[in-house]
Amino acid sequence: MQLSKKTDYALRVLFTLAEHHGRGPIPIRELARRNDVPKRFLEHILLDCKSQNWVESSAGKEGGYFLSKDPSQISMGEVVRFFDGFLAPIPCVSIKNYIPCTQESVCRFRRLLLEIRNYVAKVMDQASLAKVMLNAPVLSGEILALHGVNGEGI
Repeated sequence: MQLSKKTDYALRVLFTLAEHHGRGPIPIRELARRNDVPKRFLEHILLDCKSQNWVESSAGKEGGYFLSKDPSQISMGEVVRFFDGFLAPIPCVSIKNYIPCTQESVCRFRRLLLEIRNYVAKVMDQASLAKVMLNAPVLSGEILALHGVNGEGI
């Protein structure tokens, strides 16, 4: 399971707007700079976000983008599903990128991977922007410390 670049960029910008919520708009140039997102690509992402009523914009010298909802009202699940669909570990349990497999009728591990897909969706649906903002950033040592024993590092 991997997020697309578009979803990654959308989440970066939405979290920047969530951190700035209630303090006025942020110009698109500033959003692009802060999040290391190409401005032209960001324009399309923000139009998509506007279509979902996650952001609004204001014109003029002091204009820019801002969240149209409280950060507690936008979940990571809805953002990821809008841009990428359900994230599935294998194509035969994917909704958006389903690819049939010759082993589907006899596969023993497909059900587990379907349950994993559904569990990830549930966790992301419960993760509002406001809730996720409370987390500390992951340190590189945390990633490298996992050795694949006792369920770690999967």
